[in-house]
Amino acid sequence: MKKISFIDSIRKPIITEKATILSEQNKTVFKVHKNANKINIKKNIEKIFKVSVVKVNIINTKTKTKLKQGKISKKSGYKKAIVTLKKGQSIDLSSGI
Repeated sequence: MKKISFIDSIRKPIITEKATILSEQNKTVFKVHKNANKINIKKNIEKIFKVSVVKVNIINTKTKTKLKQGKISKKSGYKKAIVTLKKGQSIDLSSGI
């Protein structure tokens, strides 16, 4: 297995309606590398954003096949992480790193 760096393991934040509702509960959602685990994600979030992480939940979304204009296409699956931060801390996603 290839070693992944801490910048590469966190791909991008996911900003949806559900993610903004979760942000009220001190939770942030990120799209992560497929080989990243909870311990890697926790260390990397703490290193990049300088916050303390309480808990990390991981969700694997599966690949979906769709019929588009008579042709079969695939929507690729990905792994996302829901990161719970310590009370009173937050990650400002609008300012960047």
